[in-house]
Amino acid sequence: MNKKYRKCLFILIIALILLYIFHILNIFLMNDDFSMRHNEHRKKFGAIYMTLNNPFYEIIDDEIRTAVEKNGDILLTRDSALSIERQTAEVQELINDGIDLLFLNPVDWEKMKPAIALAQKAHIPIIAIDTDIDDTAVTCTIVSDNYMAGVECAEHMINHLSGGNIILLKHSQAKSAVDRINGFTDTIKPYPAFKIIDSAECKGQLELAMPAMKALIKKHHDINVVMALNDPAAMGAMAALKSAGLLSRVSVYGVDGAPETKEMIVNGNMTATAGQSPREIGRLASQKAYEILNGVNNEKIIRLPTTLLTQDNIPQYNIDGWN
Repeated sequence: MNKKYRKCLFILIIALILLYIFHILNIFLMNDDFSMRHNEHRKKFGAIYMTLNNPFYEIIDDEIRTAVEKNGDILLTRDSALSIERQTAEVQELINDGIDLLFLNPVDWEKMKPAIALAQKAHIPIIAIDTDIDDTAVTCTIVSDNYMAGVECAEHMINHLSGGNIILLKHSQAKSAVDRINGFTDTIKPYPAFKIIDSAECKGQLELAMPAMKALIKKHHDINVVMALNDPAAMGAMAALKSAGLLSRVSVYGVDGAPETKEMIVNGNMTATAGQSPREIGRLASQKAYEILNGVNNEKIIRLPTTLLTQDNIPQYNIDGWN
Protein backbone atom coordinates (compact mmCIF):
# COMPACT_ATOMS: atom_id res chain seq x y z
CA MET A 1 0.00 0.00 0.00
CA ASN A 2 1.65 3.24 -1.12
CA LYS A 3 1.84 6.34 0.97
CA LYS A 4 -0.70 8.27 -1.12
CA TYR A 5 -3.29 5.49 -0.82
CA ARG A 6 -2.87 5.24 2.95
CA LYS A 7 -3.36 9.01 3.25
CA CYS A 8 -6.63 8.85 1.29
CA LEU A 9 -7.86 5.93 3.37
CA PHE A 10 -7.06 7.80 6.59
CA ILE A 11 -8.96 10.88 5.38
CA LEU A 12 -11.94 8.70 4.43
CA ILE A 13 -12.01 7.03 7.86
CA ILE A 14 -11.84 10.41 9.62
CA ALA A 15 -14.66 11.71 7.43
CA LEU A 16 -16.82 8.69 8.24
CA ILE A 17 -16.14 9.11 11.97
CA LEU A 18 -17.03 12.81 11.81
CA LEU A 19 -20.17 12.00 9.83
CA TYR A 20 -21.20 9.44 12.47
CA ILE A 21 -20.56 11.91 15.31
CA PHE A 22 -22.57 14.57 13.47
CA HIS A 23 -25.43 12.09 13.02
CA ILE A 24 -25.46 11.16 16.71
CA LEU A 25 -25.37 14.84 17.76
CA ASN A 26 -28.19 15.63 15.36
CA ILE A 27 -30.38 12.89 16.87
CA PHE A 28 -29.63 14.11 20.38
CA LEU A 29 -30.37 17.72 19.51
CA MET A 30 -33.62 16.76 17.77
CA ASN A 31 -34.74 14.75 20.80
CA ASP A 32 -33.74 17.52 23.14
CA ASP A 33 -35.62 20.02 21.03
CA PHE A 34 -38.66 17.74 21.05
CA SER A 35 -38.40 17.39 24.83
CA MET A 36 -38.19 21.17 25.18
CA ARG A 37 -41.21 21.65 22.93
CA HIS A 38 -43.07 18.97 24.88
CA ASN A 39 -42.28 20.64 28.20
CA GLU A 40 -43.46 23.96 26.84
CA HIS A 41 -46.96 22.53 26.59
CA ARG A 42 -47.01 21.06 30.10
CA LYS A 43 -49.15 22.99 32.55
CA LYS A 44 -47.59 23.91 35.86
CA PHE A 45 -49.67 24.11 39.05
CA GLY A 46 -48.77 25.36 42.52
CA ALA A 47 -50.31 24.15 45.78
CA ILE A 48 -49.70 25.87 49.11
CA TYR A 49 -51.10 24.50 52.39
CA MET A 50 -51.27 26.16 55.81
CA THR A 51 -49.43 23.07 57.10
CA LEU A 52 -48.60 19.58 55.92
CA ASN A 53 -48.38 18.50 59.55
CA ASN A 54 -51.88 17.10 59.08
CA PRO A 55 -52.65 13.99 56.98
CA PHE A 56 -55.85 15.67 55.78
CA TYR A 57 -53.86 18.05 53.57
CA GLU A 58 -51.51 15.30 52.42
CA ILE A 59 -54.51 13.36 51.09
CA ILE A 60 -55.82 16.43 49.23
CA ASP A 61 -52.39 17.04 47.72
CA ASP A 62 -52.04 13.38 46.69
CA GLU A 63 -55.37 13.50 44.86
CA ILE A 64 -54.46 16.71 43.04
CA ARG A 65 -51.01 15.36 42.14
CA THR A 66 -52.48 12.11 40.78
CA ALA A 67 -54.80 14.02 38.45
CA VAL A 68 -52.18 16.56 37.37
CA GLU A 69 -49.45 14.01 36.63
CA LYS A 70 -51.93 11.75 34.84
CA ASN A 71 -52.33 14.64 32.37
CA GLY A 72 -48.55 14.92 32.02
CA ASP A 73 -48.45 18.19 33.95
CA ILE A 74 -46.51 19.41 36.98
CA LEU A 75 -47.54 20.16 40.58
CA LEU A 76 -45.27 22.16 42.90
CA THR A 77 -46.30 21.80 46.56
CA ARG A 78 -45.33 24.09 49.44
CA ASP A 79 -45.84 23.88 53.23
CA SER A 80 -46.35 27.26 54.94
CA ALA A 81 -45.91 25.78 58.44
CA LEU A 82 -48.69 28.08 59.78
CA SER A 83 -46.74 31.23 58.82
CA ILE A 84 -48.58 33.91 56.83
CA GLU A 85 -45.26 35.55 55.94
CA ARG A 86 -43.90 32.29 54.61
CA GLN A 87 -47.10 31.62 52.68
CA THR A 88 -46.97 35.03 51.00
CA ALA A 89 -43.32 34.43 50.03
CA GLU A 90 -44.25 31.01 48.64
CA VAL A 91 -46.96 32.55 46.47
CA GLN A 92 -44.35 34.87 44.93
CA GLU A 93 -41.91 31.99 44.54
CA LEU A 94 -44.44 29.90 42.60
CA ILE A 95 -45.37 32.88 40.44
CA ASN A 96 -41.68 33.24 39.58
CA ASP A 97 -41.62 29.52 38.72
CA GLY A 98 -44.26 30.17 36.08
CA ILE A 99 -47.32 28.40 37.48
CA ASP A 100 -50.57 28.54 35.50
CA LEU A 101 -52.91 28.13 38.50
CA LEU A 102 -52.62 28.16 42.31
CA PHE A 103 -54.34 25.89 44.84
CA LEU A 104 -54.34 27.85 48.10
CA ASN A 105 -55.16 26.71 51.62
CA PRO A 106 -54.70 29.95 53.58
CA VAL A 107 -52.94 30.27 56.92
CA ASP A 108 -55.01 33.33 57.82
CA TRP A 109 -58.17 33.99 55.86
CA GLU A 110 -58.20 37.70 56.74
CA LYS A 111 -54.55 38.40 55.90
CA MET A 112 -54.28 36.80 52.48
CA LYS A 113 -54.99 39.89 50.39
CA PRO A 114 -51.32 40.76 49.68
CA ALA A 115 -50.63 37.21 48.48
CA ILE A 116 -53.82 37.15 46.41
CA ALA A 117 -52.90 40.50 44.90
CA LEU A 118 -49.57 39.02 43.74
CA ALA A 119 -51.33 36.20 41.91
CA GLN A 120 -53.97 38.55 40.53
CA LYS A 121 -51.30 40.88 39.13
CA ALA A 122 -49.69 37.88 37.42
CA HIS A 123 -53.14 36.80 36.05
CA ILE A 124 -52.97 33.48 37.87
CA PRO A 125 -56.34 32.00 38.91
CA ILE A 126 -56.70 30.78 42.50
CA ILE A 127 -58.68 27.84 43.83
CA ALA A 128 -59.16 28.10 47.60
CA ILE A 129 -59.33 24.67 49.20
CA ASP A 130 -60.66 23.53 52.60
CA THR A 131 -61.25 27.05 53.91
CA ASP A 132 -62.80 30.20 52.50
CA ILE A 133 -60.82 33.37 51.82
CA ASP A 134 -62.36 36.78 52.36
CA ASP A 135 -61.59 38.02 48.85
CA THR A 136 -63.64 38.16 45.65
CA ALA A 137 -60.45 37.67 43.58
CA VAL A 138 -60.50 33.92 44.25
CA THR A 139 -61.67 32.10 41.15
CA CYS A 140 -63.27 29.16 42.94
CA THR A 141 -63.58 27.84 46.51
CA ILE A 142 -63.95 24.16 47.42
CA VAL A 143 -64.78 23.42 51.05
CA SER A 144 -66.81 21.14 53.26
CA ASP A 145 -69.97 22.65 54.72
CA ASN A 146 -68.08 23.62 57.84
CA TYR A 147 -70.94 25.44 59.53
CA MET A 148 -73.13 22.34 59.23
CA ALA A 149 -70.31 20.21 60.63
CA GLY A 150 -70.56 22.26 63.84
CA VAL A 151 -74.34 22.02 63.78
CA GLU A 152 -74.19 18.23 63.48
CA CYS A 153 -71.91 17.94 66.51
CA ALA A 154 -74.15 20.23 68.57
CA GLU A 155 -77.35 18.40 67.62
CA HIS A 156 -75.83 15.07 68.61
CA MET A 157 -74.78 16.51 71.97
CA ILE A 158 -78.24 18.01 72.61
CA ASN A 159 -79.91 14.69 71.77
CA HIS A 160 -77.65 12.65 74.06
CA LEU A 161 -76.99 14.90 77.06
CA SER A 162 -79.33 16.83 79.34
CA GLY A 163 -76.81 19.65 79.74
CA GLY A 164 -73.11 20.30 80.21
CA ASN A 165 -70.15 22.61 80.65
CA ILE A 166 -68.40 22.99 77.32
CA ILE A 167 -64.81 23.76 76.32
CA LEU A 168 -64.07 25.02 72.79
CA LEU A 169 -60.74 24.39 71.05
CA LYS A 170 -60.42 26.94 68.25
CA HIS A 171 -58.30 28.20 65.34
CA SER A 172 -59.55 31.69 64.66
CA GLN A 173 -57.22 32.35 61.71
CA ALA A 174 -58.89 29.60 59.63
CA LYS A 175 -62.34 30.45 58.27
CA SER A 176 -63.29 26.76 58.18
CA ALA A 177 -62.57 26.42 61.89
CA VAL A 178 -64.48 29.61 62.69
CA ASP A 179 -67.51 28.34 60.77
CA ARG A 180 -67.46 25.00 62.62
CA ILE A 181 -67.37 26.64 66.02
CA ASN A 182 -70.07 29.14 64.99
CA GLY A 183 -72.29 26.30 63.77
CA PHE A 184 -71.89 24.59 67.13
CA THR A 185 -72.44 27.67 69.32
CA ASP A 186 -75.38 28.99 67.28
CA THR A 187 -77.15 25.64 67.59
CA ILE A 188 -76.88 25.46 71.40
CA LYS A 189 -78.04 29.04 72.04
CA PRO A 190 -81.69 28.03 72.72
CA TYR A 191 -80.53 25.46 75.29
CA PRO A 192 -79.44 27.18 78.55
CA ALA A 193 -78.48 23.84 80.12
CA PHE A 194 -75.43 23.83 77.82
CA LYS A 195 -72.86 26.43 78.82
CA ILE A 196 -69.55 27.36 77.20
CA ILE A 197 -67.28 27.82 80.19
CA ASP A 198 -63.97 28.46 78.38
CA SER A 199 -62.03 28.19 75.14
CA ALA A 200 -58.46 28.07 73.86
CA GLU A 201 -56.64 28.63 70.58
CA CYS A 202 -54.62 25.67 69.31
CA LYS A 203 -54.27 26.21 65.52
CA GLY A 204 -55.75 22.78 64.99
CA GLN A 205 -52.50 21.12 66.09
CA LEU A 206 -52.37 18.14 68.46
CA GLU A 207 -49.14 19.34 70.07
CA LEU A 208 -50.77 22.70 70.91
CA ALA A 209 -54.19 21.35 71.86
CA MET A 210 -52.84 18.95 74.47
CA PRO A 211 -51.11 21.55 76.72
CA ALA A 212 -54.00 23.97 76.16
CA MET A 213 -56.43 21.33 77.38
CA LYS A 214 -54.23 20.47 80.36
CA ALA A 215 -54.33 24.13 81.41
CA LEU A 216 -58.13 24.20 81.05
CA ILE A 217 -58.50 21.04 83.14
CA LYS A 218 -56.53 22.65 85.94
CA LYS A 219 -58.74 25.71 85.71
CA HIS A 220 -62.10 23.88 85.51
CA HIS A 221 -63.08 20.74 87.42
CA ASP A 222 -66.54 20.36 85.92
CA ILE A 223 -65.91 19.88 82.17
CA ASN A 224 -68.50 17.70 80.43
CA VAL A 225 -67.94 18.40 76.71
CA VAL A 226 -65.07 19.38 74.42
CA MET A 227 -65.85 20.72 70.95
CA ALA A 228 -62.65 20.76 68.89
CA LEU A 229 -62.33 22.48 65.52
CA ASN A 230 -60.71 19.37 63.99
CA ASP A 231 -59.58 15.86 64.78
CA PRO A 232 -55.93 16.64 65.63
CA ALA A 233 -57.16 19.12 68.26
CA ALA A 234 -59.63 16.50 69.55
CA MET A 235 -56.79 13.97 69.80
CA GLY A 236 -54.76 16.45 71.84
CA ALA A 237 -57.74 17.07 74.13
CA MET A 238 -58.31 13.34 74.63
CA ALA A 239 -54.65 12.81 75.52
CA ALA A 240 -54.90 15.51 78.20
CA LEU A 241 -58.20 14.16 79.52
CA LYS A 242 -56.85 10.62 79.66
CA SER A 243 -53.77 11.83 81.55
CA ALA A 244 -56.07 13.51 84.08
CA GLY A 245 -58.32 10.43 84.36
CA LEU A 246 -61.30 12.30 82.93
CA LEU A 247 -61.70 10.90 79.43
CA SER A 248 -64.46 8.44 80.35
CA ARG A 249 -66.78 11.18 81.61
CA VAL A 250 -66.18 13.89 78.97
CA SER A 251 -67.82 13.88 75.54
CA VAL A 252 -65.34 14.88 72.82
CA TYR A 253 -66.37 16.11 69.36
CA GLY A 254 -64.19 16.87 66.35
CA VAL A 255 -64.29 17.44 62.60
CA ASP A 256 -62.42 15.49 59.87
CA GLY A 257 -63.05 11.76 60.06
CA ALA A 258 -59.39 10.79 60.39
CA PRO A 259 -58.66 7.05 60.74
CA GLU A 260 -57.22 7.60 64.22
CA THR A 261 -60.37 9.29 65.50
CA LYS A 262 -62.59 6.65 63.90
CA GLU A 263 -60.72 4.10 65.98
CA MET A 264 -61.21 6.26 69.08
CA ILE A 265 -64.96 6.33 68.39
CA VAL A 266 -65.08 2.56 67.90
CA ASN A 267 -63.29 2.11 71.24
CA GLY A 268 -65.69 4.49 73.02
CA ASN A 269 -63.06 7.16 73.76
CA MET A 270 -64.46 9.82 71.43
CA THR A 271 -68.10 10.74 70.96
CA ALA A 272 -68.29 11.84 67.32
CA THR A 273 -66.55 13.54 64.43
CA ALA A 274 -68.08 15.30 61.43
CA GLY A 275 -66.35 13.41 58.64
CA GLN A 276 -65.03 15.21 55.59
CA SER A 277 -63.74 13.75 52.32
CA PRO A 278 -60.27 15.12 51.50
CA ARG A 279 -60.16 12.78 48.52
CA GLU A 280 -63.27 14.38 47.04
CA ILE A 281 -61.91 17.87 47.76
CA GLY A 282 -58.69 17.01 45.93
CA ARG A 283 -60.48 15.41 42.98
CA LEU A 284 -62.86 18.36 42.59
CA ALA A 285 -60.02 20.88 42.93
CA SER A 286 -58.04 19.28 40.09
CA GLN A 287 -61.17 18.98 37.94
CA LYS A 288 -62.05 22.65 38.44
CA ALA A 289 -58.44 23.67 37.71
CA TYR A 290 -58.58 22.27 34.19
CA GLU A 291 -62.05 23.69 33.63
CA ILE A 292 -60.82 27.14 34.64
CA LEU A 293 -57.75 26.95 32.39
CA ASN A 294 -60.06 25.93 29.54
CA GLY A 295 -62.23 28.99 30.14
CA VAL A 296 -65.07 27.21 31.93
CA ASN A 297 -65.99 28.14 35.51
CA ASN A 298 -69.66 27.98 36.40
CA GLU A 299 -69.25 27.48 40.17
CA LYS A 300 -67.80 30.16 42.42
CA ILE A 301 -68.07 28.03 45.56
CA ILE A 302 -68.59 24.31 46.14
CA ARG A 303 -69.65 23.12 49.61
CA LEU A 304 -69.45 19.41 50.28
CA PRO A 305 -71.64 17.78 52.96
CA THR A 306 -70.08 16.23 56.05
CA THR A 307 -71.21 13.01 57.74
CA LEU A 308 -71.38 12.74 61.52
CA LEU A 309 -69.60 9.54 62.54
CA THR A 310 -70.67 7.94 65.81
CA GLN A 311 -70.57 4.50 67.37
CA ASP A 312 -74.01 3.88 65.86
CA ASN A 313 -73.04 4.30 62.21
CA ILE A 314 -69.26 4.02 61.99
CA PRO A 315 -69.25 0.32 60.97
CA GLN A 316 -70.76 1.47 57.65
CA TYR A 317 -67.60 3.41 56.78
CA ASN A 318 -63.96 2.70 56.05
CA ILE A 319 -62.45 2.86 59.52
CA ASP A 320 -58.84 2.39 58.41
CA GLY A 321 -58.73 5.16 55.83
CA TRP A 322 -60.09 8.53 54.72
CA ASN A 323 -63.36 8.90 52.88
